[in-house]
Amino acid sequence: MRLFETIADLREWLLEQRRSGHSIGFVPTMGALHLGHLSLVRAAEAAGDVSVVSIFVNPTQFNDPEDLRRYPRTPERDATLLQEAGCRALFRPDVEEIYPPGQDLTVRLDFGPLTEVMEGQYRPGHFQGMVTVVKRLLDIVQPQRLYMGQKDFQQLTIVRAMLQRLAIPVELVACPTVREPDGLAMSSRNERLTPEMRAAAPALFRALAAAREGCLAGMAIAQIRPMAMRILKDAGLRPEYFELVDGCTLLPVEDPSTCPFLVACAAAWAGDVRLIDNLIVKET
Repeated sequence: MRLFETIADLREWLLEQRRSGHSIGFVPTMGALHLGHLSLVRAAEAAGDVSVVSIFVNPTQFNDPEDLRRYPRTPERDATLLQEAGCRALFRPDVEEIYPPGQDLTVRLDFGPLTEVMEGQYRPGHFQGMVTVVKRLLDIVQPQRLYMGQKDFQQLTIVRAMLQRLAIPVELVACPTVREPDGLAMSSRNERLTPEMRAAAPALFRALAAAREGCLAGMAIAQIRPMAMRILKDAGLRPEYFELVDGCTLLPVEDPSTCPFLVACAAAWAGDVRLIDNLIVKET
């Protein structure tokens, strides 16, 4: 595996790969890697792509400076995991490399409700920072395929919309959420959970699974939401939202029978760690 810290060096290596006829599969991350991230690397390699992973804790998508400060950083461990997973190149730039002083690279697009609901309601400015860094990294790497996990479903939907709006010629490959044996979605933030909160955290998945079962059994949304909230609260979590949304528009759905692509989405606090998760209820 090659390690690059500058755009110039990475681009020179990427040019060599393209001249050799290789396609590029890109996995953007903020580090503190887990098996979910590594599954994206393996998906890229399995598709025949040369896998390139970026590790960059993007300051523009944190609306809470304390959250940015406490975000886990494990560079040596990350590099070892990527090497073992078969990653070909790791791009680990500093902030000035991604955001050169004096340049405004902000992506300003109106995504309408996509950025206003759920995470957009609780994390103002987050998605503008996220699309800005994804666009910046895509401009640098210029991959054929972009691999992202389903765990951040709203993020995935917004990135797909950005690619379409800006006509960026890259295929977005959405990969399934990787979970612990007890159902907890793998996340870098899980490292900050206390033992007590780690035991409580799988209630997030249990609430989503109960909602899916309720929908498929014909329960009304008005019954499903309180049921899911009760599961979260009974476990000791502090829910922020629990929604059943249209998987394309992210707007709340009141009648599941009328929605062909239905997704349950939730966010809850486990102590001082904020967790998000989702589960596709149906996709036809």
